[in-house]
Amino acid sequence: MESAKLSAVTALLFTGSPQLQESGFLYFFPLLFIYTYFQINTDEILFAVRPDTHLHDPMYNFISIFSFLEIWYTAATIPKMLSNLISEKKTISFIGCLLQMYFFHSLGNTEGDLLTVMAIDRYLANCNPLCYPTIMTPQIRAQLSAGSCVFGFLILLPEIVWISSLPFCGPNQIHQIFCDFTLLLHLACTDASVILVLDVIHALAILITGLIISFSYIRIVIVILGFPSVEGRKKDFSTFAAHIAVFLLFFGNVALMYLRFSATYTPFGDAAITLTFSVLTPFFNPIIYSLRNKDMKDTIKKLLCRSKITKFRMKIEEGSVGKV
Repeated sequence: MESAKLSAVTALLFTGSPQLQESGFLYFFPLLFIYTYFQINTDEILFAVRPDTHLHDPMYNFISIFSFLEIWYTAATIPKMLSNLISEKKTISFIGCLLQMYFFHSLGNTEGDLLTVMAIDRYLANCNPLCYPTIMTPQIRAQLSAGSCVFGFLILLPEIVWISSLPFCGPNQIHQIFCDFTLLLHLACTDASVILVLDVIHALAILITGLIISFSYIRIVIVILGFPSVEGRKKDFSTFAAHIAVFLLFFGNVALMYLRFSATYTPFGDAAITLTFSVLTPFFNPIIYSLRNKDMKDTIKKLLCRSKITKFRMKIEEGSVGKV
């Protein structure tokens, strides 16, 4: 009887901020627009990179994988957010909460790993260009991409399994708009001191990854500044700026979300940070990569032109068939 009582919680209720609770419909359509626009932009990058042989070097390959991960990263939270904004009962099953946490954070970890790989790739390309073709072979590139995915998804599996075994018997309200580790652990009917340990582990992982990428990018900036040609410096900085922007956007929001420690925000401020972290960061990433990169922009323009020409030809053919 006592065991059954301890495991009584089967569904969790999102409370979030009062503004989101009271004006769900007002936030639904902007969020739906952002999500749709993000999907279109990300699909453009994927369709642009794959068929174009000019975009088959490691950098663009990594960007296409990163864009693919972003699609699933947003799918882990945004559809449920949209559903909760227009429904009276803003709930999620306990299993659904665990799965949302696992996929959201596993995909986020994988993206962090991939950004690290991309930083090392750019470091080798700029700081050791003569050895770069022999080091960054297609085989190594595939291994690094696969390794990022495997590591990102395996590292959190023991933590999720452990959380699923904890007793949940008390309150079932999550004061946020999606499931997260610390929030769920606070609901467990057991000693919560382990939360501090997990926070330290997560913080160290974020800091180490951020330091590795920062070191690589600082070295690249130093090398670019040493170029004798002003035009060469401008060209390299123009391409490299996209990587720096995505890095700052991704890790800046991660830091705000998970390196706050004892800092507290208002419910609306907390929801705003969460929305920026889970929605706006993925929204801007494909825009940054496509707009800050000339080759990517040119390929996307060609892709859109081909699509328009194909539609125009189809209309002409339909008109010809109609006349016949």
